[in-house]
Amino acid sequence: MTPYILFDDGKGTLAPLTDLRAAFEIRTGALTTLERTRALLGGNPSALYVPEHLKALVASRHGTPVNTCADPDIIALNGRAPLGAMHAKALGPGQAVVEDASGEVIAARTDAAGVEALAQGRTPGGLEVVERLPAKGLMSRPWHARSFRDACLGVDLDTLTANPGRLPPEGVLRMGDAPLRCALTARLCPGVTLDLEGGPILIDENAVIRPGAVLIGPCAIGANSTVLERATIRPNTAIGPWCKINGEVGGVIFQGYSNKAHDGYLGDSWVGEWVNLGAGTTNSNLLNTYGEILAVAAPGGRHERTSEKFLGAIIGDHVKTAICTRIMTACVLHTGGMFATTAPVSGATPPFAWATDEGLRRYRPEKFLDVARAMMQRRHVEPSPAYIERLRALLASAAANEGSAA
Repeated sequence: MTPYILFDDGKGTLAPLTDLRAAFEIRTGALTTLERTRALLGGNPSALYVPEHLKALVASRHGTPVNTCADPDIIALNGRAPLGAMHAKALGPGQAVVEDASGEVIAARTDAAGVEALAQGRTPGGLEVVERLPAKGLMSRPWHARSFRDACLGVDLDTLTANPGRLPPEGVLRMGDAPLRCALTARLCPGVTLDLEGGPILIDENAVIRPGAVLIGPCAIGANSTVLERATIRPNTAIGPWCKINGEVGGVIFQGYSNKAHDGYLGDSWVGEWVNLGAGTTNSNLLNTYGEILAVAAPGGRHERTSEKFLGAIIGDHVKTAICTRIMTACVLHTGGMFATTAPVSGATPPFAWATDEGLRRYRPEKFLDVARAMMQRRHVEPSPAYIERLRALLASAAANEGSAA
C-alpha cells in the first residue's frame, strides 16, 4: 500500500483534548486515532505532522519522524478525522476526500509539498475531490469526542475482538452471544457479570475485573486497568490503560492513567490523563427539557449547538475533584483544574483553575508541577523533559491570559 502520514493542522477549538497531545493521539474509541489508523492500514505512518508547540512532545513518544516528509507519493490523513483511514485505500494520485460542510480535507493522496500545505491548514492545489462526506468527518470542538464515540468504538471492537482470547474463568457469568476478547493475562474474579446481549466486550492485557463488577457491551477495558468491586460499566464505554474505575460509568472514554475509584455517576463524557475524581463525584448528561444541549468550548466563549441530547463533561488532563463534586451538563473542564466547591461546576472553566467556595484562583505553577509529578510517579511514570516543558508553557499561557483579562 502507498505509505501514509497523519497530520494535525491545529484547526478548531479542541483544547483541553489537544493541550498535551496531537489530535491523532486522542482516544476516540477503544483506540486512539493513531492506533486505529495503524490497525486499519496495517502499518506505521512514515511521518507525523503537528503544530510546532507539540513537536518535541510528540517526538518523545513515537519512533517516527515528526514534521518531515520526502515521499513523492503519500496518503495524508487528517488527525482530526477519527475514521479517516477508512477512506484512504481507494485514493488514487491527486485524489482527496473532504468534509462536505467545511470543504476541509479528510484524506488526500499527494506529495511532500502537499503534506506541508495540509499540515499548515491549507488545501494543496490540483486535488480531485472524489468523495464528500455528508456527515461530520472532522473533530473541531471538545464534545466531538462524544459525537464520534459510538462509530469509533464499533470499528475498534470489530477489529480487537476478532481473536476471542480465552474463555472467562469459572464463577464469571456470561450473558449473550456478542464477541468477547479476554486477554490471557487479564484477571476476572468470581462474581463478575459480562453482559454481551447488546455488543462485544474487550478486556485487555493485565486488566483486573473485581468481584461484583458488571460490564455491559459494547465496552472496552484497557491494559493494566482495574474495574473495582460492584462497578457498573455501561455501554459505549472505553477505558484506556492504567485506570481505576468504580461506581456507575456509561458512555465514557478515559484517555488513560486516571482514577474514578469510588461511587458516583459519570456519563457521556471524555476524561483525560492523570485525572482523579473524588468520592461521590457525579455529573449530569441530560437536560430536564430533554432538548439539544448547548455547550461552551472555552472560557468566555459563546454557546454552541452540539447536536447531542446526552452530553456530560469534557475533563482535561490533571483535573482533580473533591468529594461529592457535582458537574453540570456539557461542562468543559480545562487542563489542570482543581474543584472543591459546594456549588456545582458549570460551563467552561479556565486552565489551572483552583476553585473553592472562596472563589476562583490560578493553581501556583510549581505546586501544580509537584502534584503532577507525584501522581505520575504513583504509576511509575517519569515525565519527559518535553512534557514538563509543555506544562510550563501552558501554565505561562494561563497566567498571561489572566493578566490580559484583568
